[in-house]
Amino acid sequence: MLARRTFLGLMAGALAPRLGLADTPAIVATTGMIADAARAMTGLPVTALIGPGMDPHGHRPTRNDILTLSRADLVLWHGLNLEAQFAKLMTGLAQNATVLAVAEALPADLLLSDPAYPDRPDPHVWFDPGLWSQVTQAMEPTLAPFSPDVAAKAAAYRASIDTIGTYAKDVLATIPAESRLLVTAHDAFAYFGRAFGLEVEGVQGISTESEAGLSRIAELVNLLVDRRVPAVFVESSVSDRALRALIEGAAAKGHTVRIGGELFSDAMGPEGSYEGTWAGMMDHNATTIARALGGEAPERGAMGMLGSDG
Repeated sequence: MLARRTFLGLMAGALAPRLGLADTPAIVATTGMIADAARAMTGLPVTALIGPGMDPHGHRPTRNDILTLSRADLVLWHGLNLEAQFAKLMTGLAQNATVLAVAEALPADLLLSDPAYPDRPDPHVWFDPGLWSQVTQAMEPTLAPFSPDVAAKAAAYRASIDTIGTYAKDVLATIPAESRLLVTAHDAFAYFGRAFGLEVEGVQGISTESEAGLSRIAELVNLLVDRRVPAVFVESSVSDRALRALIEGAAAKGHTVRIGGELFSDAMGPEGSYEGTWAGMMDHNATTIARALGGEAPERGAMGMLGSDG
């Protein structure tokens, strides 16, 4: 396991200012999760187009996005239909720059499918530390020409992934068996549930473009009441309206459900914060879920850094 000092050193690199010299390669990522990995593995500035509180499922490339991408030496996007509005643009960009869909290198047999579209994989692979580690391995050869010592930096980053993964497994294991149900705004946490032994239900489907019908609300209300689940969770990039409906529905049946906290799902926390890194996002989510569902976890998380400025 990483020592706290080593871990903090990695975080400092990931949180470094996005300023570089004139000859610094222009690296652009669609999501904050990809940008965090690329920064840590290269030590270079990386621009993230889809920032805190933004939803990659429905995000349409803006004029500024297109301009930024057109000037990039390297473009990293997730793929697996996460940034569906970017697909055609990425095909065109590949003619003039190095473009990599980082998650599409994962073996198909490790991917979950979208229940609404069985032929489409669930793209939220960053919630499984093992899969995210494999994604960074797939990124490594593409990043290597842009920065020295990528292999060593990548190994250190994967060690930090292992550290947070072990912490999450330990604290989530303390949730009582009857409360091991994670209910969120949309179905982004299936890989998280598979990795850490939690049953997961989302009000909306895998894409936030889907709608939650009355029958789905009623189904989840009955599940919350029958299982006596104490909390549901809002997401930083998704409206909480449907979750409020669940709470009101459960109350009408005599069961109190509270908001257990806000989780980071399709976007990380504020830039420059600990929660604005992959490790901080996972630390926050695991700690918040464990504490709200009756488990045990330190208030400030694995490294004592939750709520800090990084």
